[in-house]
Amino acid sequence: MRGLYAIVDVTTLSRRRLSVLDVAGAIARARPAALQLRAKDLSPREMLQLLRAIHPLCREIGVPLFANDRPDLAMLAGCEGVHVGQDDLPVHVVRRLAPMLRVGVSTHSLSEVERALVDRPDYLAFGPVFETRSKNEPERVVGIDALCAVVARCPMPVVAIGGIDLEHANDVARATHLGAAIAALLPDHVQSNDLAPITERARALHAALAS
Repeated sequence: MRGLYAIVDVTTLSRRRLSVLDVAGAIARARPAALQLRAKDLSPREMLQLLRAIHPLCREIGVPLFANDRPDLAMLAGCEGVHVGQDDLPVHVVRRLAPMLRVGVSTHSLSEVERALVDRPDYLAFGPVFETRSKNEPERVVGIDALCAVVARCPMPVVAIGGIDLEHANDVARATHLGAAIAALLPDHVQSNDLAPITERARALHAALAS
């Protein structure tokens, strides 16, 4: 994988009164390296329904779909992978429960990276590399130099997370394989009846991050 790791965040889209399914489709049309559904505020049933609706759109285009936090829902929806955080099931447990899934894990410090490497995830996310607006209580910014150190240490792809946008995309591309984006995928004045600007933004981010 190389380029844009697109995250469709249900809470962000709900605040802006945008359809999760429509936005996911608009992003998928840009053919990013991967798409993740993040649904922190939904019930498991609601999240599963969304995953099952989004997965055919991604599969048709050839974009792997990752569920956030929930390997059980990822399996039920036929997703290609799951992304877990520091407080979720460990990677080795996910692998035992769902051996068919690709597994990624979030890390925010070098010590967390070292612990994650023991389980050899399929990819490792590290950050926040820059200041981010997508979390109410973000972790400490780590910066590009720390990202480069982690990339040099890791035998698997590293996804830069936190504040990734077009302004930072070229620096991220020089440092690592992938950059995750949430807010940067959504232009300020996008309308629910015209999501083409989201596709254009995703396409531009993917091109810059894959360069």
